[in-house]
Amino acid sequence: MNKMFSPPWWAASPHIQTILPFIFKVAKPATFRQRQELPDGDFIDLDWLGQAQNGEPILVILHGLEGNTESHYARRILLEAKKAKIAAVVHHHRGCSGEPNRLARSYHSGDVDDLAYTLLQLKQYYPDSALYAVGYSLGGNVLAKYQGSLQQNNLLERAVVVSAPLTLGACAKRLESGFSTVYQRFLIKRLQRKMLDKINTANLTEQMPITKKQLKMLNTFYLFDDKVTAPLHGFTSAHDYYEKSSGIAYLQYITKPTLVIHAQDDPFMTDDVIPSKDQLSPMVEYELHRFGGHVGFVEGGWPWKPQFYLEKRIITFLLASINKPFTLKDTHKE
Repeated sequence: MNKMFSPPWWAASPHIQTILPFIFKVAKPATFRQRQELPDGDFIDLDWLGQAQNGEPILVILHGLEGNTESHYARRILLEAKKAKIAAVVHHHRGCSGEPNRLARSYHSGDVDDLAYTLLQLKQYYPDSALYAVGYSLGGNVLAKYQGSLQQNNLLERAVVVSAPLTLGACAKRLESGFSTVYQRFLIKRLQRKMLDKINTANLTEQMPITKKQLKMLNTFYLFDDKVTAPLHGFTSAHDYYEKSSGIAYLQYITKPTLVIHAQDDPFMTDDVIPSKDQLSPMVEYELHRFGGHVGFVEGGWPWKPQFYLEKRIITFLLASINKPFTLKDTHKE
């Protein structure tokens, strides 16, 4: 168990850790948008902080489920990147930048192709720039899978994975009980609204795997993934999707320095996301904290002006020497 992070007395609850940053967001720094056309006729939007220069590092930020540049963690890491004087760009998943994507398909936890395309484009435009990445929650799972599946062909120099649901099936089940159902309801409603818009779009209606009436009944992640995510993205079922997309199986194949951060009290997770030592590549440093909630890690300040552990830790790791030796943390489940 990692000892570096410790919450203040008023933020020991995992739900305070998870919800408070959502309520008290820092001001978002100015960004400018670049639309990136994709090979299949769809698009994604990239929100840039600062003007990238060839030869200078670029930080790629992957948001979580239904997140975007406005997400509290995205705002904070953009501010930290600004302090560090490095260019940063938020890679939006399809349909998450405020405008519906064009195709019936959307994005999912195992979709590495769009990230791979973004990184390839960046490498072509900035061939001498080191590319770093940080992925939060769903974006963290995508980042882990991208690195593990591409191995030596991974275009990143270093990466950080935060609060990732590395075992998707167990995490979906976790969100069906206790207070965690509040988070599930909030996110499912957003997904349903997006899907309803697509059902109502004339050229997409016939491509939708469900009707409006059926959509209303999908009140858990498992049901939504089984009836919507899986068929739209080429999986046979939610189980097939979870099995093929969970990032935990890819950690052992990562070839670039990567930091993975979890909180054991994360209300989105179970201990199934905690990798054993033989599931970790020597290039992966694993931090398991007793507290922190889901993408929380409030370490001080006051409820109306919290201070955070994550941003300083992320930037310090990413900008460290790539020759820094790695030590595997104790990852035995307690």
